Amino acid sequence: MRWRSGRRSSNIEDRRGASVGPKLLGGGIGTIALVLVAMYFGVDPTPLLQGMQGGQSASTSGTRPSAEELKNDPLADMVSAVIADTEDVWKEVFAKQGKRYQEPTLVIFSGATRSACGLGQSAMGPFYCPADQKAYIDLNFYNQMRTRFNAPGDFAQAYVIAHEIGHHVQNLLGISGQVHSMKQRLSQAEGNALSVRLELQADCFAGVWANRANRARNILESGDIDEALNAASAIGDDTLQRQSRGTVVPESFTHGTAAQRQRWFRIGLENGDPDACDTFSVDRI
Repeated sequence: MRWRSGRRSSNIEDRRGASVGPKLLGGGIGTIALVLVAMYFGVDPTPLLQGMQGGQSASTSGTRPSAEELKNDPLADMVSAVIADTEDVWKEVFAKQGKRYQEPTLVIFSGATRSACGLGQSAMGPFYCPADQKAYIDLNFYNQMRTRFNAPGDFAQAYVIAHEIGHHVQNLLGISGQVHSMKQRLSQAEGNALSVRLELQADCFAGVWANRANRARNILESGDIDEALNAASAIGDDTLQRQSRGTVVPESFTHGTAAQRQRWFRIGLENGDPDACDTFSVDRI
């Protein structure tokens, strides 16, 4: 991926080495444990996280890395470039619709950090919190992608970020809120199915970013698309459940199968049009 010549985002918050403090946000240790267990067993933790939002102060110490600091930290430098690229793409998309794109912040942390959605931990993987409009990532996750999921490559890493920014786009458009409201009236299995459509749309939005960024700045190199598709496959619900349980339980899926995640990323990539990412109106995903 050709990212080194791109600009860097100022919306990076580096909390690595910062203390989380003794006080856990929201429901405390019990609620945090429930979130982690839910994620491990393929259950959507969104209701738990949103239930932890009320009356919280998500303050924590963090710094905005300088250009010199980024230069000496290749992974942080890369994610800063990718975030800047998503800003450029979605700002243009929103402007053409007569809307203003509100840039999110990417928080880099190590181990654990506070968010307006509760305590974020490395075990949860990258996540987006709609309450503070921030995406969170422990950069050690990229080591797991390479060693545990066999999904190496800088464009695979960029795909992960673009997916989380896709959730930010959904939040700005009101899609996330609508889905959460609908899930309150559905069974667990029906709610999971709705979560799958939300996640697949975020994959599609990641593809939209890749299409538009490549047209504008020629970012793609040979093998990049395969890296993203391989990563999408590696974190499909069926793949993860087969690895952890030995069996696959479709009604517990919350993100989509490997094939579905690949398909919707490719749809966004081929069209470059967010309107092509309507995963909610199609019968077959």
